[in-house]
Amino acid sequence: MKPKNFIVPHDFTEVANVALEHAIATAKPLGADIYLLHVVSKNKDISSAETKLKELIAKRSDDVRLVASVRVGNIFEDIGDFAAEHHAELIFMGTHGTHGWQHLTGMNALKVITHSTTPFVVVQEKTPKETGYDDIVVPLDLNKETKQKLAIVANIATYFKSKVHVITPEESDEFLNHQVKANIQFAKKYFSERDIEVTATIVSSGGFDKAVVKHAVSIDADLIAIMNLNKNNVLGVLTASHEEYIITNDAQIPALIVNPIEGLNTLAVDFNG
Repeated sequence: MKPKNFIVPHDFTEVANVALEHAIATAKPLGADIYLLHVVSKNKDISSAETKLKELIAKRSDDVRLVASVRVGNIFEDIGDFAAEHHAELIFMGTHGTHGWQHLTGMNALKVITHSTTPFVVVQEKTPKETGYDDIVVPLDLNKETKQKLAIVANIATYFKSKVHVITPEESDEFLNHQVKANIQFAKKYFSERDIEVTATIVSSGGFDKAVVKHAVSIDADLIAIMNLNKNNVLGVLTASHEEYIITNDAQIPALIVNPIEGLNTLAVDFNG
Protein backbone atom coordinates (compact mmCIF):
# COMPACT_ATOMS: atom_id res chain seq x y z
CA MET A 1 0.00 0.00 0.00
CA LYS A 2 1.36 3.40 -0.96
CA PRO A 3 2.30 5.40 2.15
CA LYS A 4 0.21 8.45 3.00
CA ASN A 5 1.83 11.83 2.92
CA PHE A 6 1.37 15.35 4.22
CA ILE A 7 2.75 18.65 2.97
CA VAL A 8 4.30 21.36 5.15
CA PRO A 9 5.02 24.60 3.26
CA HIS A 10 8.14 25.89 5.03
CA ASP A 11 9.55 29.41 4.80
CA PHE A 12 12.13 28.96 7.60
CA THR A 13 10.04 30.87 10.16
CA GLU A 14 9.16 29.67 13.64
CA VAL A 15 5.47 29.30 12.80
CA ALA A 16 6.43 26.95 9.94
CA ASN A 17 8.29 24.84 12.52
CA VAL A 18 5.09 24.75 14.59
CA ALA A 19 3.18 23.55 11.51
CA LEU A 20 5.79 20.81 11.14
CA GLU A 21 5.25 19.75 14.77
CA HIS A 22 1.52 19.38 14.07
CA ALA A 23 2.21 17.40 10.91
CA ILE A 24 4.59 15.05 12.74
CA ALA A 25 2.09 14.48 15.56
CA THR A 26 -0.54 13.51 12.97
CA ALA A 27 1.82 11.51 10.75
CA LYS A 28 3.17 9.22 13.49
CA PRO A 29 0.03 7.11 14.06
CA LEU A 30 -0.49 6.90 10.29
CA GLY A 31 3.07 6.11 9.25
CA ALA A 32 2.78 9.01 6.82
CA ASP A 33 5.63 10.80 5.04
CA ILE A 34 5.99 14.58 5.22
CA TYR A 35 7.16 16.74 2.33
CA LEU A 36 8.77 20.00 3.43
CA LEU A 37 8.04 22.36 0.55
CA HIS A 38 9.75 25.68 -0.06
CA VAL A 39 8.63 27.80 -3.02
CA VAL A 40 11.17 30.15 -4.63
CA SER A 41 10.62 32.72 -7.37
CA LYS A 42 13.88 32.12 -9.27
CA ASN A 43 15.97 29.10 -10.26
CA LYS A 44 19.09 30.60 -8.68
CA ASP A 45 17.47 30.28 -5.24
CA ILE A 46 16.88 26.52 -5.48
CA SER A 47 20.26 25.32 -4.19
CA SER A 48 20.26 27.56 -1.12
CA ALA A 49 16.70 26.55 -0.21
CA GLU A 50 17.48 22.84 -0.61
CA THR A 51 20.49 23.20 1.71
CA LYS A 52 18.39 24.95 4.36
CA LEU A 53 15.66 22.29 4.20
CA LYS A 54 18.16 19.44 4.46
CA GLU A 55 19.82 21.12 7.44
CA LEU A 56 16.42 21.49 9.09
CA ILE A 57 15.64 17.80 8.49
CA ALA A 58 19.06 16.70 9.79
CA LYS A 59 18.28 18.32 13.16
CA ARG A 60 15.11 16.25 13.61
CA SER A 61 15.03 12.87 15.36
CA ASP A 62 11.39 11.93 14.76
CA ASP A 63 10.17 8.52 13.59
CA VAL A 64 8.68 10.19 10.51
CA ARG A 65 10.21 10.37 7.03
CA LEU A 66 10.82 14.00 6.01
CA VAL A 67 11.47 14.87 2.35
CA ALA A 68 12.96 18.20 1.21
CA SER A 69 11.28 19.72 -1.86
CA VAL A 70 11.92 23.06 -3.58
CA ARG A 71 9.67 24.40 -6.30
CA VAL A 72 9.91 27.48 -8.52
CA GLY A 73 6.66 29.42 -8.67
CA ASN A 74 4.37 31.23 -6.24
CA ILE A 75 2.76 30.03 -3.04
CA PHE A 76 -0.80 30.83 -4.12
CA GLU A 77 -0.81 28.21 -6.87
CA ASP A 78 2.14 25.89 -6.34
CA ILE A 79 1.39 24.64 -2.82
CA GLY A 80 -1.96 23.23 -3.97
CA ASP A 81 -0.48 21.90 -7.22
CA PHE A 82 2.35 20.15 -5.37
CA ALA A 83 -0.11 18.56 -2.93
CA ALA A 84 -2.30 17.33 -5.80
CA GLU A 85 0.68 15.86 -7.67
CA HIS A 86 1.73 13.95 -4.55
CA HIS A 87 -1.82 12.91 -3.60
CA ALA A 88 -1.38 14.44 -0.16
CA GLU A 89 -4.00 13.88 2.52
CA LEU A 90 -3.40 17.14 4.41
CA ILE A 91 -1.37 20.34 4.18
CA PHE A 92 -0.13 21.79 7.49
CA MET A 93 0.56 25.51 7.12
CA GLY A 94 1.56 28.24 9.55
CA THR A 95 0.07 31.70 9.30
CA HIS A 96 1.80 34.76 10.73
CA GLY A 97 1.85 38.54 10.69
CA THR A 98 4.13 40.79 8.64
CA HIS A 99 7.08 38.49 7.94
CA GLY A 100 7.65 35.30 6.01
CA TRP A 101 6.28 34.30 2.62
CA GLN A 102 4.59 37.23 0.90
CA HIS A 103 3.02 38.27 4.21
CA LEU A 104 1.11 35.01 4.70
CA THR A 105 -1.58 36.44 6.94
CA GLY A 106 -5.17 35.20 7.32
CA MET A 107 -6.59 36.45 4.02
CA ASN A 108 -3.53 35.39 2.02
CA ALA A 109 -3.69 32.00 3.71
CA LEU A 110 -7.27 31.71 2.43
CA LYS A 111 -6.03 32.50 -1.10
CA VAL A 112 -3.54 29.63 -0.85
CA ILE A 113 -6.24 27.29 0.49
CA THR A 114 -8.71 28.24 -2.26
CA HIS A 115 -6.25 27.05 -4.92
CA SER A 116 -6.03 23.56 -3.42
CA THR A 117 -8.23 20.47 -3.41
CA THR A 118 -6.31 19.16 -0.37
CA PRO A 119 -7.59 20.05 3.13
CA PHE A 120 -5.41 22.33 5.29
CA VAL A 121 -4.58 22.47 8.96
CA VAL A 122 -3.69 26.11 9.59
CA VAL A 123 -1.71 26.77 12.77
CA GLN A 124 -0.36 29.81 14.56
CA GLU A 125 2.16 29.56 17.39
CA LYS A 126 0.44 26.93 19.53
CA THR A 127 2.29 23.61 19.51
CA PRO A 128 0.30 20.35 19.50
CA LYS A 129 -0.35 18.31 22.63
CA GLU A 130 1.53 15.03 22.96
CA THR A 131 -1.83 13.30 22.65
CA GLY A 132 -2.69 15.20 19.46
CA TYR A 133 -6.16 16.60 18.89
CA ASP A 134 -8.20 15.48 21.90
CA ASP A 135 -11.14 17.81 21.28
CA ILE A 136 -12.33 18.98 17.86
CA VAL A 137 -15.00 21.66 17.38
CA VAL A 138 -17.14 21.27 14.25
CA PRO A 139 -19.34 24.27 13.34
CA LEU A 140 -22.33 23.25 11.21
CA ASP A 141 -24.38 25.97 9.57
CA LEU A 142 -27.16 25.41 7.03
CA ASN A 143 -24.90 25.48 4.00
CA LYS A 144 -25.11 21.96 2.57
CA GLU A 145 -21.38 21.81 1.83
CA THR A 146 -20.47 21.94 5.52
CA LYS A 147 -21.20 18.19 5.84
CA GLN A 148 -18.25 17.44 3.55
CA LYS A 149 -15.72 17.96 6.33
CA LEU A 150 -17.22 15.27 8.56
CA ALA A 151 -15.28 12.39 6.93
CA ILE A 152 -11.94 14.13 7.44
CA VAL A 153 -12.81 15.06 11.04
CA ALA A 154 -13.87 11.45 11.67
CA ASN A 155 -10.54 10.12 10.42
CA ILE A 156 -8.55 12.50 12.61
CA ALA A 157 -10.81 11.80 15.60
CA THR A 158 -10.38 8.05 15.14
CA TYR A 159 -6.59 8.23 15.21
CA PHE A 160 -6.40 10.55 18.19
CA LYS A 161 -9.44 9.12 20.00
CA SER A 162 -10.80 12.66 19.95
CA LYS A 163 -14.12 13.91 21.22
CA VAL A 164 -16.05 15.88 18.58
CA HIS A 165 -18.07 18.94 19.58
CA VAL A 166 -20.69 19.98 17.02
CA ILE A 167 -21.86 23.59 17.29
CA THR A 168 -24.76 25.04 15.29
CA PRO A 169 -26.48 28.45 15.08
CA GLU A 170 -29.93 28.86 16.58
CA GLU A 171 -32.69 29.71 14.08
CA SER A 172 -35.97 31.40 15.01
CA ASP A 173 -37.65 30.41 11.74
CA GLU A 174 -39.47 27.10 12.26
CA PHE A 175 -38.34 25.56 8.96
CA LEU A 176 -34.70 26.59 9.43
CA ASN A 177 -34.79 25.43 13.04
CA HIS A 178 -35.93 22.02 11.80
CA GLN A 179 -32.96 21.99 9.40
CA VAL A 180 -30.57 22.84 12.25
CA LYS A 181 -31.89 19.92 14.31
CA ALA A 182 -31.66 17.61 11.29
CA ASN A 183 -28.00 18.62 10.80
CA ILE A 184 -27.27 17.90 14.44
CA GLN A 185 -28.88 14.46 14.21
CA PHE A 186 -26.98 13.72 10.99
CA ALA A 187 -23.66 14.63 12.60
CA LYS A 188 -24.39 12.73 15.81
CA LYS A 189 -25.31 9.60 13.85
CA TYR A 190 -22.29 9.95 11.55
CA PHE A 191 -19.79 10.16 14.41
CA SER A 192 -21.54 7.67 16.70
CA GLU A 193 -21.52 5.05 13.95
CA ARG A 194 -17.73 5.43 13.93
CA ASP A 195 -17.49 5.08 17.75
CA ILE A 196 -16.53 8.74 18.15
CA GLU A 197 -17.82 10.56 21.22
CA VAL A 198 -19.84 13.59 20.16
CA THR A 199 -21.56 16.54 21.85
CA ALA A 200 -23.89 19.13 20.32
CA THR A 201 -24.38 22.78 21.24
CA ILE A 202 -26.76 25.37 19.79
CA VAL A 203 -25.75 29.04 20.08
CA SER A 204 -27.17 32.35 18.92
CA SER A 205 -26.71 32.82 15.16
CA GLY A 206 -25.56 36.41 15.74
CA GLY A 207 -21.76 36.43 15.84
CA PHE A 208 -21.56 32.71 15.17
CA ASP A 209 -17.83 32.82 14.41
CA LYS A 210 -17.07 34.40 17.80
CA ALA A 211 -19.38 31.90 19.51
CA VAL A 212 -17.46 29.05 17.84
CA VAL A 213 -14.10 30.29 19.13
CA LYS A 214 -15.54 31.04 22.58
CA HIS A 215 -16.95 27.51 22.78
CA ALA A 216 -13.63 26.07 21.60
CA VAL A 217 -11.80 27.99 24.34
CA SER A 218 -14.30 26.88 27.00
CA ILE A 219 -13.63 23.19 26.30
CA ASP A 220 -9.89 23.67 25.65
CA ALA A 221 -10.31 22.43 22.06
CA ASP A 222 -7.30 21.52 19.93
CA LEU A 223 -8.82 22.00 16.47
CA ILE A 224 -11.71 23.84 14.79
CA ALA A 225 -12.96 22.31 11.51
CA ILE A 226 -14.49 24.73 8.97
CA MET A 227 -15.28 24.93 5.26
CA ASN A 228 -13.66 27.44 2.91
CA LEU A 229 -16.92 28.61 1.35
CA ASN A 230 -15.57 32.01 0.28
CA LYS A 231 -19.02 33.16 -0.71
CA ASN A 232 -22.12 34.61 0.88
CA ASN A 233 -25.05 32.24 1.09
CA VAL A 234 -28.49 33.03 2.45
CA LEU A 235 -28.38 29.80 4.47
CA GLY A 236 -24.71 30.00 5.40
CA VAL A 237 -23.42 31.77 8.50
CA LEU A 238 -19.71 31.33 7.80
CA THR A 239 -18.32 33.56 5.03
CA ALA A 240 -14.76 34.44 4.02
CA SER A 241 -14.35 37.12 6.71
CA HIS A 242 -15.53 34.65 9.34
CA GLU A 243 -13.17 31.98 8.04
CA GLU A 244 -10.30 34.44 8.32
CA TYR A 245 -11.42 35.24 11.88
CA ILE A 246 -11.37 31.57 12.84
CA ILE A 247 -8.00 30.67 11.27
CA THR A 248 -6.40 33.70 12.96
CA ASN A 249 -8.33 33.37 16.24
CA ASP A 250 -6.80 35.00 19.32
CA ALA A 251 -6.78 31.68 21.20
CA GLN A 252 -4.46 30.33 18.47
CA ILE A 253 -6.47 27.13 18.12
CA PRO A 254 -5.52 25.42 14.83
CA ALA A 255 -8.16 25.25 12.10
CA LEU A 256 -8.86 22.35 9.78
CA ILE A 257 -10.20 23.99 6.61
CA VAL A 258 -11.68 22.13 3.66
CA ASN A 259 -12.64 23.39 0.20
CA PRO A 260 -16.13 22.23 -0.80
CA ILE A 261 -16.64 20.02 -3.83
CA GLU A 262 -19.55 21.20 -5.96
CA GLY A 263 -22.64 19.02 -5.74
CA LEU A 264 -21.27 16.70 -3.04
CA ASN A 265 -22.99 16.50 0.35
CA THR A 266 -20.36 14.41 2.12
CA LEU A 267 -16.71 13.89 1.35
CA ALA A 268 -15.26 10.39 1.23
CA VAL A 269 -11.69 10.92 2.38
CA ASP A 270 -10.14 7.96 4.14
CA PHE A 271 -6.57 7.86 5.40
CA ASN A 272 -6.77 4.05 5.16
CA GLY A 273 -7.69 4.07 1.45
